[in-house]
Amino acid sequence: MALWAPLVPLAKARLGLDEAALGGLLLCLGLGSVLGMPFSGGLAARFGCRKTIVLAASVAGFAGPLLTIASTPLALGATLLLYGAGIGVLDVVMNIQAVIVEKASGRAMMSGFHGLFSVGGIVGAGGMTGFMARGEHPMVGVAVLVIACAMLLLGTFEGLLPYGSEVESPPFALPRGEVLLIGTLCFFLFLAEGSVLDWSGVVLREWRGMPEAWAGLGYVCFACLMTVGRLTGDRLVRRFGPRPVLVIGALVAATGFLLTALVSAWPVTLLGYAMVGAGAANSVPVLFTAAGRQAAMPSNLAISAVTTMGYAGILSGPAFLGFLGWAVDLPMAFLGVAVALIAVALSAKRLTL
Repeated sequence: MALWAPLVPLAKARLGLDEAALGGLLLCLGLGSVLGMPFSGGLAARFGCRKTIVLAASVAGFAGPLLTIASTPLALGATLLLYGAGIGVLDVVMNIQAVIVEKASGRAMMSGFHGLFSVGGIVGAGGMTGFMARGEHPMVGVAVLVIACAMLLLGTFEGLLPYGSEVESPPFALPRGEVLLIGTLCFFLFLAEGSVLDWSGVVLREWRGMPEAWAGLGYVCFACLMTVGRLTGDRLVRRFGPRPVLVIGALVAATGFLLTALVSAWPVTLLGYAMVGAGAANSVPVLFTAAGRQAAMPSNLAISAVTTMGYAGILSGPAFLGFLGWAVDLPMAFLGVAVALIAVALSAKRLTL
């Protein structure tokens, strides 16, 4: 997913888009994910995590290179729709397997799993930035990263579960009870992550004066701090408990967006994105663990519902920021994201953690 971040400014320039037009196209990435996610839990239950993960990864891998050559807004929108669908289903089913494994282990593991997801963020955004800084065509970087993902999938194939649910469940169910609250908080947190993914390069290039080839560093800083936070997050959760980790993390991320919005120097903007990564690092894993433990819904359907609501944040949030940035000021639009993260911190006391 992260290889898309450095490609956003290039796509904007290649197609001659303004913020509003780009924001509309970015809807397609989230829309593809949200269309596939509600049914991912049912697919995993019927076909197993292994088959569903392979299929979803293949769809995303096919669409990735097309992102670098789409020559019209319609072509880019269709490619983002397909890319988002593959990544969306993959995201849900990975988390379903993670919940099953964490339950079986009897200890906190979710932050570590999400930490490896963040390693992919570093490799994706950092690798693409490195290839483009050397003057390579973006297609080269995408091809290398897609092949690497295919090799990793082949190497871990036997470790993927042939089943995807511990109990009988329907193919789809609307979120209810505590799952609905968890999903709403995930909406805000995914909105924050999507804002960095889709808009950090544009802000750094067009509003902070950073060279185009280095505009992907915003997401790299975000992903690096998120990775460090998640790889140490399980110990933090065991020591301090999930609620303090969620509250403090949301407030740190909100502070990062405030810095990004209010200070014009690009080093401070990079610091802000890093703080967002550090703060959001363990907030999402805590909420996914809570979704797996609640009793209102089967865990595979709860994870599917929560992830769908989260990706609705990616669907609506970055697009809304694009329209708002076109009307007023793109960096200042991040103030709204900061307010949403403060709401996450205030709502943590209502969760059963």
